[in-house]
Amino acid sequence: MEEQATDRRLIILGAFAVVAVAIVAVILIGRGGGSSDSASSGPCREVEQPAPKQVTLKAPAQTVAKGEKLTAVVKTSCGTFEIALDSARAPKTVNSFVYLSEEGFYDDLTFHRVKPGFVIQGGDPLGTGVGGPGYSVTEKPPANLSYTKGTVAMAKSSADPPGRSGSQFFVVTAADAGLPPEYALVGKVSKGYDAVEAIEEQGTKAEKPKQPVLIEKIKIEKG
Repeated sequence: MEEQATDRRLIILGAFAVVAVAIVAVILIGRGGGSSDSASSGPCREVEQPAPKQVTLKAPAQTVAKGEKLTAVVKTSCGTFEIALDSARAPKTVNSFVYLSEEGFYDDLTFHRVKPGFVIQGGDPLGTGVGGPGYSVTEKPPANLSYTKGTVAMAKSSADPPGRSGSQFFVVTAADAGLPPEYALVGKVSKGYDAVEAIEEQGTKAEKPKQPVLIEKIKIEKG
């Protein structure tokens, strides 16, 4: 129970500890240093750590219809996986995710947080865990939502109300992450879970990947 409580507190933005670890990670990458966690890339291609980006966008108009069939194809440096977007239960959140994807917002961002057996998390333009798109949306997730393996949801700060989201999203890699229904639903991985596993294999005790894991592009397919 204590470990679950700790994990719940870690799906947040703006923690000073996260920023500090991120700064150390950037320094180590720049110097070519690191611990025994810095190992081979496995199936992941070696890529450069992208420069931080400051982004300020306005919240999009609602263009996604409730129940519309949409798939997000997420191409990464560790392979490609697909997300069946749940527009039936989360039309506002999916609408924002689709907007950011089609705007190219996610292009060349990273999975900055990788905690094996829990989640992989990305979509921060700063790469530190505190960045966002310049706007937020709020849509309370279903009360009975369970964050099981393959579930994709949005990260938020502990101070934010349930369902608040910006651009950072996470994919659950645990059988059940044990999180309360406070994180806005996006959908579920429907194809290419081996790519998610490849990203998870880059995880370390510090929850930072052994090497940069790049989101090259997210393409939205309809129908």
